Amino acid sequence: MTTTTLPTPTSLLERFAPVFERIAAGAVEREQSRSLPHEPVRWLADSGFTAVTVPTSSGGAGASATDLFALLIRLAEADSNIPQLLRAHFAFVEELLLEPDVVRRDEWFTRIAAGEVFGNASHERSTAAVGSLSTHIVPDGDGWRLHGEKHYSTGTIFADWTTVSARTPDGHTVGVTVRVDDPDVEVRDDWNGFGQRLTGSGTTKFDGVRVELWQLRPERTERRTVLPAFLQTVLLASLAGVGAAAARDAASFVRSRTRHYQHGVGATAATDPLVQSVVGRIASDAIAAEALVLDAAGAIDAAHGAIESGDDGADALIDAAELRTIALQAVVVEIVLRAATTLFEVGGASATDRDKSLDRHWRNARTLSSHNPVVFQQRVIGDHLVNGSPLTYFWATGETG
Repeated sequence: MTTTTLPTPTSLLERFAPVFERIAAGAVEREQSRSLPHEPVRWLADSGFTAVTVPTSSGGAGASATDLFALLIRLAEADSNIPQLLRAHFAFVEELLLEPDVVRRDEWFTRIAAGEVFGNASHERSTAAVGSLSTHIVPDGDGWRLHGEKHYSTGTIFADWTTVSARTPDGHTVGVTVRVDDPDVEVRDDWNGFGQRLTGSGTTKFDGVRVELWQLRPERTERRTVLPAFLQTVLLASLAGVGAAAARDAASFVRSRTRHYQHGVGATAATDPLVQSVVGRIASDAIAAEALVLDAAGAIDAAHGAIESGDDGADALIDAAELRTIALQAVVVEIVLRAATTLFEVGGASATDRDKSLDRHWRNARTLSSHNPVVFQQRVIGDHLVNGSPLTYFWATGETG
């Protein structure tokens, strides 16, 4: 009798660690030259990493959410830009896993297992009201044409496909999946943030892109779903990876120091108990951030499993995953930003040397933390606990009018 053993987190890490190490080796140079990580994304796709959560029956590794987020933390430690730019890709796979009725679902899985990558094009800077979209589709014979412009289209510049939110003629919202290399798709590298500078989070323009019926997904309903918690936890895993990188670089910097202060306690920075304590505090924050992310991942796994099995208690588990994730967000943000700042306490002005690019950890953490602002999430939690108000799940931006 033959059995299929799903890979453990350890075996998965052993499989992908060489790719992560190769990515880490070029991270500082890419940051300094602002070189988009096209090659690293292709290394990950060729190694099977982008198909890690695809079912084994479709050529993937069948990894769980906990497996994925554990790997994303290590990838973010190598280069925090990359988990974020793959966020839409892994969310697309998660959506397929949760929605067995998606048209051509098996074909999508096969494409992903073969190394095709998916990006995102959902947010706009238009004057449309909150919750509305300027991007729209219009009928064209037996298909449609897609028109509009999206901003913050993270990952699309590296992808084969991008997933677009658009308005139908009757005012509904649909998801549209289109080829990035379509001649009527224009992708611009105009992301101007001071952190996460290599995520390709720029503008994507759609000028009458031809869309077939199979490329449309039904409008998002208001039912509970674990997808928002999944999306948020990708960002938290990226943050935890930044914390781990700060701890790594703090220890490495101290080991390399040959100069020390007259009023230091030890003969060298490496033997000074005060400096050792600082490195320990940074490492403690990094370890705590990772533990919190994996806790959220466990709640997502529980909800995911209940949805797939049709469990009557799925809604409660989805609520639990959502609440847990947005609550942990505030804590992970705080401790990773603290770690990225404390990093500079291990040395003097030499720690600010541009060649070391240690400032990238704080800039990346601050940029990641600016997604889904904590202050709004905390209010949602308070309103839910005090007044029984429902959790927000999907949210939108736009003009208030």
